[in-house]
Amino acid sequence: MIKNTPNIILVVLAFFAIYFIWGTTFLANLFGLEGMKPFVLTTFRYAPAGLLLAGWCYIKKISFPGAKDIKVLSISGVLMLVCGSGLIVVGQQYINSGHAAVVTATEPLLFLLLDKKNWKTYFSNKWIITGLLSGFAGIVIFSYFTTGDNFQAANHSDVITGTILVLLSAVFWVAGTLYAKNNTTAGTSNIANVAIQLIAAAVASAIIAMFLGEWKSFQPQQVSLQAWAGLLYLIIMGTLIAFIAFMWLVTIKPPAIVSTHTYVNPIVAVFMGWLMAKEELVAIQITGLGMVITGVILTGIKK
Repeated sequence: MIKNTPNIILVVLAFFAIYFIWGTTFLANLFGLEGMKPFVLTTFRYAPAGLLLAGWCYIKKISFPGAKDIKVLSISGVLMLVCGSGLIVVGQQYINSGHAAVVTATEPLLFLLLDKKNWKTYFSNKWIITGLLSGFAGIVIFSYFTTGDNFQAANHSDVITGTILVLLSAVFWVAGTLYAKNNTTAGTSNIANVAIQLIAAAVASAIIAMFLGEWKSFQPQQVSLQAWAGLLYLIIMGTLIAFIAFMWLVTIKPPAIVSTHTYVNPIVAVFMGWLMAKEELVAIQITGLGMVITGVILTGIKK
């Protein structure tokens, strides 16, 4: 547990990382998929980042957590980064980056649904109920009016498949976050904790890629420069900077405050997808996006 008041500049920079940088990683995933299968991409994203952080801890003589915490961190790392972020990459084979970001905006709503201990408090609050209904209705509207004509999806069923996969990823991300927060011993190094999570996620991703036969189809010489650039961005910006910032923020700020990144990520992702990948967006989809963000905001209103 951090006893000293955190530096306000570091806090601002950390929030910028999870607000803006994470909003751009959806587009980076899209670029990476041009030459790599989903779990090959996630393996290459997490392995170098985890090893770099572990090496840094070794050089700086930063102590690693005990066996109990390593187990907790490994499980949470797989839940958040493989079943969570990894499934987003899988889903982005069917839907575009802006669509994926809009679906992940439901994370604060899922925090409410998965936090069983506080269900009585949550569901006696009319604003939370309204927010949940608005958020998930927004996802339905956004997905229904995504035709897939401007993307890889061949038909509307593919759009539904992608939406479900990304929604499941959000469930796993929330479950992993809550598991780590509730079971990790206070006082352990954030850098060492993240290193363990990343290495566990890389190993799990590599094994899944092997069972799915993704390594057999991986041809480095056929990977485009844009795909390599997307991967490099995911390693440095999406993982080494933004994920570390997120894991640090959840130790010093309430999860509800940290999860406000989901207000901004879809807007950034939709804009970047339109600007750099020519992803189309119709007015009714903007309405759906607005309903999701409104729902997330409403769930934060107290009685």
